[in-house]
Amino acid sequence: MAGNREWFERAQRVIPGGVDSPVRSFRSVGGTPYTVVSGAGSRVVDVEGREYIDFVQSYGASLLGHAPSDVVAAIGDQARRGTTFGAPTPGEVLLAEIMVDRVAGMDLVRLVSSGTEAVMSAVRVARGATGRSRIVKFDGCYHGHSDALLVAGGSGVAQLGLPDSAGVTNGAVGDTIVAPYNVVPQLDDSIAAVLVEPVAANMNLVAPLPGFLEGLRRECDRVGALLIFDEVITGFRLARGGAEEYFGVTPDLWCFGKVIGGGLPVGAFGGSTRVMSHLAPLGPVYQAGTLSGNPLATAAGRTVLSQLTDESYRDLSIRVADFARELRAAIEASGLSCATPTVGPLMGLYLARAPFDAPSNFEEARVLCSNGLYPIFFHEMLQRGVALAPGAYEILFVSLAHTDDDLATTVRAAADAARAVSAS
Repeated sequence: MAGNREWFERAQRVIPGGVDSPVRSFRSVGGTPYTVVSGAGSRVVDVEGREYIDFVQSYGASLLGHAPSDVVAAIGDQARRGTTFGAPTPGEVLLAEIMVDRVAGMDLVRLVSSGTEAVMSAVRVARGATGRSRIVKFDGCYHGHSDALLVAGGSGVAQLGLPDSAGVTNGAVGDTIVAPYNVVPQLDDSIAAVLVEPVAANMNLVAPLPGFLEGLRRECDRVGALLIFDEVITGFRLARGGAEEYFGVTPDLWCFGKVIGGGLPVGAFGGSTRVMSHLAPLGPVYQAGTLSGNPLATAAGRTVLSQLTDESYRDLSIRVADFARELRAAIEASGLSCATPTVGPLMGLYLARAPFDAPSNFEEARVLCSNGLYPIFFHEMLQRGVALAPGAYEILFVSLAHTDDDLATTVRAAADAARAVSAS
């Protein structure tokens, strides 16, 4: 089989930049992407047969790890009965019932095919329900690649050094207001919705300061705006009921993705009956999708959610906190300064040569993510068999499949890698 370089060269001849999502490119870290042929649990294997402990985990979609047997069986069983019908199926009802049961205050859910589609649709519902046009988002929060939201975004947009995106017109973002994360903006009655990542996980990891989410709830209530939680990353990863359960703050609309698809393409948005009744066919806000509620995705998602208990989240959060502490100690003992902030099972990694405080907003995160240390550290880790995301604005995703040995091996590799970076 051809190697990583050959596959990447072949990809570049038929795919723009050789990748189907810019975050997969090595543009911000340099070098050639590895091409994955298989994964199992915490590990992936590339076309050259190299195995890596994987902390990408499909950017958070694989909470149970890669190819868990029960999920694979559920997908196979459904595939034998059909993969898409363009008609209602029991599977979508069953998945929606699980989600509604777990998230307090969410009565109705509409399944879609991606997180981008979920957020785009939720914003449309908010505008339709309020009769207002303007929305507020926060600097460094990424909400998918729809035009109105691809302004001041984190993740791949920041990694490529793009201020926003070419092709997005001034008119498309004219009703989008950008505010600094962790600062409650003062709203007026022109605002339809405030859109926020409950935990900012696309500028590396920035936790909400005490009172931030509560302040957004109060300010939205004051002016009659809707509060939207983008839980594409945090949904069913922070807790059994997601961020609403974890923080005790209830939004008006929720957006989900990743975990609820069990590794298959999926998204969803939901809210109260009052808000969601504005959505067609009940109301005048139109949204549709040929593959929405896809039987394969709903079968995988149901299987994943059925295995996630309160104990699962509690145990994973404890393990991640221990791992973060040990990783930071190993890196700092090797000559670099480091922060490994955690929120439940979510974990970030910032590097610097001098001591620093963990960031509380995008501007502070940007300074750390652009200091040039992460690309060197990334490749040193990759050489030692540990795959991190190829960009400093992403977080580490520890799955339930990562073993204690995986984490201990990663800590040892990080100590070696940090020594190499410190000496560079």
